[in-house]
Amino acid sequence: MAKKVVLAFSGGLDTSYCVKYLSEEKGMEVHSVLVDTGGFSDEELINIENRAKTLGVKSHKTVNVVNEYYEKCLKYLVFGNVLKNNTYPLSVSAERMFQALAVAEYARSINAEAIAHGSTGAGNDQVRFDVVFRILVPNVEIITPIRDMRLSREAEIEYLKAKGVEQDWTKAAYSINKGIWGTSVGGKETLTSNQYLPESAFPTQLTKTDVEQVELYFEKGELKGINSEKFANPVDAIKKLQEIAGPFAIGRDIHVGDTIIGIKGRVGFEAAAPLIIIKAHHTLEKHVLTKGQLYWKEQLGNWYGTMVHEGQFLEPVARNIETFLADTQQNVTGTVHVQLSPYRFYVIGIQSEHDLMSAKFGSYGEMNNAWTGDDVRGFSKIMSNQTMIYHKVNEQ
Repeated sequence: MAKKVVLAFSGGLDTSYCVKYLSEEKGMEVHSVLVDTGGFSDEELINIENRAKTLGVKSHKTVNVVNEYYEKCLKYLVFGNVLKNNTYPLSVSAERMFQALAVAEYARSINAEAIAHGSTGAGNDQVRFDVVFRILVPNVEIITPIRDMRLSREAEIEYLKAKGVEQDWTKAAYSINKGIWGTSVGGKETLTSNQYLPESAFPTQLTKTDVEQVELYFEKGELKGINSEKFANPVDAIKKLQEIAGPFAIGRDIHVGDTIIGIKGRVGFEAAAPLIIIKAHHTLEKHVLTKGQLYWKEQLGNWYGTMVHEGQFLEPVARNIETFLADTQQNVTGTVHVQLSPYRFYVIGIQSEHDLMSAKFGSYGEMNNAWTGDDVRGFSKIMSNQTMIYHKVNEQ
């Protein structure tokens, strides 16, 4: 009986090669699965399924994990204001975790003996997929034809042509990976250290030029309203904000970071909704949380983002950090006013019943209602005491 293998399938060159290679060279029964994290239209999903069946898979399945992705990860990236290297909202790295989780679960459900993916040996994704599969299905064989045989793009194309697969495999000038939490853009410029992506490389072009204001309503840290519209599911709010802000060409940048395999890498991205949400959420927090809460959130949020980015989402401490982050959100409720313009946005201000910038206790630099000048004079004396002693003792 042929060995059953689940293939993480995208419909591109690498995974198309894997279907033919695994079925015809290795004699395996290939079951392809596509995991949707918010980056495919219904038409694209149908086209990819048809392509898989034309290539000869035994079965094809599409798994939509957008809501699970939000509930188990994205909301914590918002709670933690996670921007890798103060820039990147983990657009691809976070979704890879949930694609790997879904593929592993599907392999388990059909009792597959192997899992295959089309990663090369040059990037982060190979590690992310391998780590999740080794944790969740440790007895299942992991097969990576492109990586193991070090195949060139040209070699893959020649092989598929020989197998009668006729398709235009012309490599696009820019590689695009779209998901609900942003779209990555890679091209010849991102392989350098000094060039920026051209305007034409970004999938969302500038079509709005009139300045617009938007009101974002957060409820315990989650986006639940935009202007006068309320959303039971924050996923719908994210999609709505992207629809409003995307045409301003907001959220474009290039992330420079350390890859899991130890080299530096650059990737372009556009992420209008994620960046606006994180900046608006962080502004609200600065008004309603204490200094201590903000400090420890920053430390743990950064570490949580690193764990997700590097494929360590299943490490138990990630659940502990999520518990902490969720607990800090009890008073993060209010409305944030944001102005949108071509290529940029800024936060105007916030309204919240939990705002600690309360006039009841005084106005910074203007007047005080809860203490006297003598109180501050004594406080300053005590606060400086030990450092004053240190300098006196060691002044020679």
